[in-house]
Parts: sequence; C-alpha cells; structure tokens
Amino acid sequence: MTSAEQHNWYPVYTNPRAEKKAAELLEKKGIEVYLPLQRQLKQWTDRKKWVEEPLIKSYLFVRITARQQMDVLTTKGVCRFLYFAGKVASMPERQITQLQLLLATEAELEVSDREFKPGEKVRVKGGPLMGLTGELVQHLSQKKMLLRLDNTGRVVLVNIPAVFLELMA
Repeated sequence: MTSAEQHNWYPVYTNPRAEKKAAELLEKKGIEVYLPLQRQLKQWTDRKKWVEEPLIKSYLFVRITARQQMDVLTTKGVCRFLYFAGKVASMPERQITQLQLLLATEAELEVSDREFKPGEKVRVKGGPLMGLTGELVQHLSQKKMLLRLDNTGRVVLVNIPAVFLELMA
C-alpha cells in the first residue's frame, strides 16, 4: 500500500463553533471523522441544560488517505490541516483511541495549549483508564496525568488518583 492509499488520522482546524457542522458534512462525503465531545452543564438566565461541547475547540480529526485531503479542505467550516515540520501533521491511532477511552470514562478533563516540561512517565494501573500512559504533572496544586496530542500543540489533563498510577521504567 502506498502512502497515498494509507489511511492516517489528521487533526483539522475548523472555523470557531463550526466543529459539529463540519463533522456532519465530512461524514456525508464518506470521510471518517472523530469529534471528541464532552458533556457540560450550561447555565442560562432561565434554565440549566446539559449539552455536548467539543473537547478541543475548533479541532476535529479525520482518518483519510493523502488523496482525500482536498475533499476535507473544500468542506464548509474546515479552515486547514495542522502542519508540523512543513508537512501535514498526522496523529498515531493510539492517541485517538486514548481520547475515546478518556471520554468514555466521563473523567474530569481539561484541555490546555500551555507548554509543559516533560515529567515522569506514568501508566494507569487500575480503574477505568487502566493501560493509559502519559506524564505526571502538577497543575493548579492537583496531580493530573497529561496526554500529549502529537503535532497539535494541545494536551489533555485528567485527574487520576495517585493509587492508580505507577512509574514506567
């Protein structure tokens, strides 16, 4: 299989607040899309309501071949691909799987574009996130595990009880 035929995950930058519509339009084109959504309680003056909001504002992920890039770029709501070292950035399958696992657990997540210095590598040894690997960081006086999303400049922080963590060799 040539690189033009190989399916890879790519982060895509969208117009503000256009993530859901862009994902819908991409799916109609037959493109595999992953838009990580998180339930949040929104407060209006007259009511509260649970809504699904994008975990990472203005981002979604597509699994395509190199030949399908133009199909993505010509979709309403899509701005551009992310670039790393002069090439369209791709993401490993395991990171999409890890995002899906994190969201399935309904863990308290926080997304940040703040640069963290690499810390100790840890693995979750118990609980619903067992097997997930990342870095242990101190953030706002709480211990959290950091999952770096390669080539996006974004990280996901999740609260993990220390008893569930073990240092990796």
